[in-house]
Amino acid sequence: MRVVVAGVNGYGRNHLENVRRLAAAGRAELAGVCDIAPPSGLDVPSGPDLPALIRETGAEAAVIATPIHTHAPLAAAALRAGAHVLLEKPPAPSVAEFRAISAAVAETGLGCQVGFQALGSHAIPAARELLGEPLRAIGVAGAWTRPFSYFTRSPWAGRRRLDGVDVMDGALTNPFAHAVASALAVAGADTVDSVGGIELELFRANEIESDDTSSARLRLADGTDIAITVSLCSARRTEPYLHLHGETRSARLFYTLDEIEADGVRTGFGRTDLLGNLLAHIRDGTPLLVPLARTGGFTRLLDAIRLAPPPRPVEKRFVRTEPSRLVLPGIEGLAVRAARDLATLSELGFPGSLGAVREPWPETALRVGAREVASYVQRGDLQATDAPRPHLHPVRTLGGTVVTETQPDDHVHHFGAGVAVADVDGANFWGGSTYVRDEGPKILPNHGRQRRRTLRPIPGGYADALDWVGPDGTVLAAEERTLTARPAGDAWALDFAFTLTGRTGKPLVLQSSACKGRAGAGYGGFFWRAPKDSAGLAVFTGEAAGEEAVHGSVTPWLALVSDAWSLVFVQTAGLDPWFVRVAQYPGVGPALAWEKPLTVAEGLTRALTVVVADGRLTPGQAREAVSAHAPSPGAPRSPR
Repeated sequence: MRVVVAGVNGYGRNHLENVRRLAAAGRAELAGVCDIAPPSGLDVPSGPDLPALIRETGAEAAVIATPIHTHAPLAAAALRAGAHVLLEKPPAPSVAEFRAISAAVAETGLGCQVGFQALGSHAIPAARELLGEPLRAIGVAGAWTRPFSYFTRSPWAGRRRLDGVDVMDGALTNPFAHAVASALAVAGADTVDSVGGIELELFRANEIESDDTSSARLRLADGTDIAITVSLCSARRTEPYLHLHGETRSARLFYTLDEIEADGVRTGFGRTDLLGNLLAHIRDGTPLLVPLARTGGFTRLLDAIRLAPPPRPVEKRFVRTEPSRLVLPGIEGLAVRAARDLATLSELGFPGSLGAVREPWPETALRVGAREVASYVQRGDLQATDAPRPHLHPVRTLGGTVVTETQPDDHVHHFGAGVAVADVDGANFWGGSTYVRDEGPKILPNHGRQRRRTLRPIPGGYADALDWVGPDGTVLAAEERTLTARPAGDAWALDFAFTLTGRTGKPLVLQSSACKGRAGAGYGGFFWRAPKDSAGLAVFTGEAAGEEAVHGSVTPWLALVSDAWSLVFVQTAGLDPWFVRVAQYPGVGPALAWEKPLTVAEGLTRALTVVVADGRLTPGQAREAVSAHAPSPGAPRSPR
C-alpha cells in the first residue's frame, strides 16, 4: 500500500517511523511527504498540497498529523482525492467540522480511521469482562508534567483559538484525549448522541488560553457517569488510568500500557496498530477499529469545551514555580481521589485542598519494611526505538539516594535496571541503533518490546510474565521474571531472576554488538545504569580493580561504588563475563553473548543479587556483603 504522511515535523515523525516499520514487513511503501517545510534528505516526493501529492503518487492512504484546526479541511480533501485517511486525534475541534468530515466519508465511501491509538488496545473490549459485573461508572485520573516549552512548541500550542479559528489544544482535548476516548469506548458511548449532560471545570496554572488542569463529568444516555480529572502540572509523570466502578468490585485500566489491574493482579493485552488496521481495511475490508463515527462522543465533549468560558487561573499562592515548569503540589492525590469518588476538583476543595489529599498513585514498588526502595515501572510514553520494557527506576538506598538513571543524554535508551538484549533473532530489544557488521551502528526498523502478560505480587516483590514481541508482532520469546527486596544489614538486597524461552518453534539466538565485530561491546542481559554525576566512581571485583581490568572478567561478584553509594552485583545462577563502563558512563551487567552468539535450545535462566548500600564500600566490606547477603555464587573462571 502506498502511503503519504502529512505533517512530519512534530508527532508525524512517529508516523513516518511506523510506515518504515510496515515497509520493512512488506505491507507499506512511503510514497510522499506533505508539509509546508518538509525535512531535507527525503527520497520521496514532497510538497505542501496534500490532494495533489495523493494524485501524483497514487497513494491509497494518507496519514494526517497536522495541527488540530487543519484536520477537517485536509481530511475531506484527502478523501475526495481518492485516499483512505488515518487522521490524528482529535478528529476536529467542533461538531460542525466533525460532520463535514463525516459527509466526505459518506460521499466517497472511503475509510477514515481516527488516531486514538489506545482504542486499538485489546484491553478495551476486555475491561468489562475482567471487571466481572455490570459497569456503574468510570473515573479517569491523569497527572503529567509539561515544561514551559510545551506551551510554546507551535503557534497553536495552549490556544483555544488562533486567528479566529478554533484550535482547542487543552489538557482534556489533546494530551489526555486518549483517556477520554478510552473511557467512552469502555462505556460504549461512541456517537454524538451517546453523551447527555456535561459538567466542566477548566483551570490553568500556566499563562495560556486553554486548560492545563481540569475536571469533566459526563452523564451518558444510558445513565452511566464518567468523571475525569487531569492535569499537566504534576511534579512527575504517572501512568493515567480508568477506575472502573462495578456494583461491588472495581478495576483499573492503564490505557497507555494496555494493562488491567483487578484483585491485585495486572493483566497485559496486545494492541493492533491503527495504520496496519487501515491498510487491512483497504486490502480486504477488515473493519476499522476507530472509524470516525466511533469518536462522536469525544467530539461532543470537545465541542462543549469549545463553547465553555475560558479556564479560570489558579491563584499563584497554590502554584510552585520551578526553572522549567509550574507544579501544583499534590494534584496527583486529588486526581486519584476524584477517580475513586467520581468527584470534580471543586467538590474536593481545589485549589485549597492541594497537598491535603494524600492518595498514593497506583504503582508497583519494592519495599523493605515500610520503606519504598524501588519503583518497578512500565512506561506508556516510549517510542519503538526505545525498545519499551519494564524496569526498576528510581532505585534508592535506605538513605534515599537514587542509584539508577533513565534516558540519560548519552544513551536515551538506557532505563534503570532491567533486562535488555541487543539482538534476539534479529530484533533489537536494547533500543537505539543496531550494530551492522562492516557498516557500524544504524537505526533500523527492527525494535521489539517486552509486553506484559501478568504481574502478580509475591512475598517481597513481584512475579512478572512477559512476551518479547518483535517489530512485526511475532512473539519471539517468553520470559518469567521475579524480583524481590529484602533487608541486608545496613543495606538492602535485590534478588532478580529471569528465564527466557523461545516461542517460534526453533532455537532462540541472542547476540551482542561484539558478535558482529564491535570490539568490547558484549552487552546484553541484566543491565544496571547508574547515575553519571556520581562522584568518585570506581569498580572492582575480588581479583581486580578498574574498568579495563574487570571488563570481560568472569568472576562471581563485582562492585560499582561512589562516594555516596555502593552496588555489589553477585551472579547466583549462571556465570557470564561482566560488561562494565565507568569512564564513559556508569553501567554494569553480566553479558549473555560476550563474543559469540548464544543459542538457546530450550530455556535460559539467570539470577543475580544486588546489594544496595549507602556510602562507599571497601573491597573487604563488599566481600563481606557477598558472604552475608547473597546466595552462594558460582566459582570464578578465567576471563574470555
